[in-house]
Amino acid sequence: MLEVTRLSADGVAQAYDFSGMKRIVDVGGGYGQLLAAILKANPEVRGIVFDLAHATEKGRLYFQEIGLADRCEFVSGSFFESMPSGADAYVLKSVIHNWNDERARVILQRCTQAMAGRGKLILVERMVPQRLEPSAAHRAIALMDLNMLVVLGARERTEDEYRALLSFAGFRLTRIIPAVLNFNIVEATPS
Repeated sequence: MLEVTRLSADGVAQAYDFSGMKRIVDVGGGYGQLLAAILKANPEVRGIVFDLAHATEKGRLYFQEIGLADRCEFVSGSFFESMPSGADAYVLKSVIHNWNDERARVILQRCTQAMAGRGKLILVERMVPQRLEPSAAHRAIALMDLNMLVVLGARERTEDEYRALLSFAGFRLTRIIPAVLNFNIVEATPS
């Protein structure tokens, strides 16, 4: 599983242009595999992995092992309460799909507060097509959506559903970039 995570992290780091950014917060970033890939690809960037304490402790060890500890800090906390402020970008990979609309709105509102009207919000999520076709890729997305509903009471979303969630939290969806392993990068800015 770690190899698939690393592959998708590298793919996201290559699919999105993080150049020109100075500080990135990986919200709900776990051990920091995505942020590590972004930092490796962008030597001028520094970052923060923001997650619960059990993840940040293991993340610190991971960053020491890969030689990036001096460019990353780990902050423990809950994204339902607050998150580090003042970054150029807030990246959430596979976070929003874990929550129902009500909880997802809270997370996005905390991002709005932390961003204080500037920067970019970058969601890395699977996106349900407006119309499902009888293809292997669409069946996989439908199965993941069903799995999210049964296991977490959450769901995968369409572009229109992401647009509505983002708008509610004070964001404007600016573009969607296909990435790797059926993931899309949803970029938004404060409205």
